Amino acid sequence: MSKSLFKSLFLTFIIFLGIRPAFSSCEDEAQPGVNWANCDLSGKDFKNKDLTNSVFTSAVLDGADFSDALLENADFNFASLRDARFDGARMPNARLVAIKAQGASFKKTLLSGSHLSRAVLENADFTGAKANAVKFYGAKLASVDFSGARLEKANFERAQLVEAVFKNSVLNHAVFLGARLQRANFAQAEMSKALLDESDCRGTDFTQANLTKASFREADMDESIFTGAILKDTIWTDYKRCRATSVGACE
Repeated sequence: MSKSLFKSLFLTFIIFLGIRPAFSSCEDEAQPGVNWANCDLSGKDFKNKDLTNSVFTSAVLDGADFSDALLENADFNFASLRDARFDGARMPNARLVAIKAQGASFKKTLLSGSHLSRAVLENADFTGAKANAVKFYGAKLASVDFSGARLEKANFERAQLVEAVFKNSVLNHAVFLGARLQRANFAQAEMSKALLDESDCRGTDFTQANLTKASFREADMDESIFTGAILKDTIWTDYKRCRATSVGACE
């Protein structure tokens, strides 16, 4: 029996049983639940499209434009998204594990509850993003701009954040355990109860940041800047608790 005949008989059989084949086509129209796994859709325009629950696993989407798209629960795991745009997109609870998205733009994107663990995002732009409770565990985030972003309870454990910018961002209860934060900028950030234990904060700028009850146990603080920073009840690198009146230096 030829392969083509076998495939035809197989499809006829499963259709007879009422089973929908799990095959997908890279030419399928943009719609909720579309399966574009492994497809090459570089440079495509998906602005304002509803792609809720869609699958892009291992797809190539370099330079694609998802601005203002609906991407709730979308699966981008292992996709290539270099220079892609997600500005204004709504993608809560999306899965972006181990994506390669250097230079991608997530300006004012809603990402709350999404997973970006082990993502490669150097030079990406998250300014004004709403990313509460997002997981960035082990992600590569050097020179990423998070200015003005809401990142409460975000998890940056073991992430590489050299020269990342968090100016005016909200990071209450955020976790930076063991993260590399050399020369990062947290000026005027809200960081109440943030966890920075064992992190590398050499040359990091915390000017006027609110670090009330934050923790720096065993962190490397060499040449860190705390000018005007609120250090009320902050736990210092030597486990000392700063006085409630501490500003600019742990007293």
